[in-house]
Amino acid sequence: MPDSSDTVSIGDFSRMTQLSVKTLRHYHDIGLMAPSHVDPDTGYRYYSYDQLPTAAVVRRLRALDMSIADVKAVLAADPAGRNALIGTHLQRLEAQLADTRAAVDALRDILDPPRGAWKLEHRSVPTTAAVAVHDNVDRDDLPTWWEGAVAELQATVRTQHLTQTGPPGALFGFGIFDRDHGPATVFIPATGPVRPVGRVAEYTVPAAELLVVRHDGPHDDVDLAYTELGSYATRHEISVDGPLREYYERFAWDTPDPAQWRTDLCWPIFRSDRGGRR
Repeated sequence: MPDSSDTVSIGDFSRMTQLSVKTLRHYHDIGLMAPSHVDPDTGYRYYSYDQLPTAAVVRRLRALDMSIADVKAVLAADPAGRNALIGTHLQRLEAQLADTRAAVDALRDILDPPRGAWKLEHRSVPTTAAVAVHDNVDRDDLPTWWEGAVAELQATVRTQHLTQTGPPGALFGFGIFDRDHGPATVFIPATGPVRPVGRVAEYTVPAAELLVVRHDGPHDDVDLAYTELGSYATRHEISVDGPLREYYERFAWDTPDPAQWRTDLCWPIFRSDRGGRR
């Protein structure tokens, strides 16, 4: 068994990379990306922190519809060959679909990552009165479910004349990453008498100690921010299995320009102090 400080469980690796546990197991089975260690007694898979950049590249290449065989070729190639393979694939995609531009830019950021791009912050969040939509959701259905929940909540706040006290947010339970199905909650902090309607009900957002990173722009490359966030949380903090949390400080309902979107991504931790920025 390798040093536990150098490895993480498949569940934490899934949360860091935003690749589902099912996908990571599949990549192992087909020889695309093997864990750094498999416990011979339990069969549990463990990954090293050094594999995080590889996971990010694999995720982006697969998002760009590169075949498994070609992804394997990229990972096996020397730097010149790797860049040539990626360049050829990008040219083909750019000729076919203008919509791939955001994913192409994100891949280039992985190949030449900006230094010091992420500022981490400790945040203590108190319990907060809110209205919310909660359900157990399949991972693949999450974006559509999230959009519908936000629309219902905004309509409730507006028609019931509630006082919004903070930005909309969401909680994503561990099961969504570990089993591709789990609890999710979308909420809007608000005060005033709440009348349950449809899926919307009164809700108290639980207090939490969080490690936070701010993500600017669309969510196409949100996995990179989660990689930095989760890596720091599991290396330097006491990471807990509470839900990941997001706060949408500025989003589609504020501006149609995705470049102006701003989301706080939050990883739950255990703390006894009240720290500042990292």
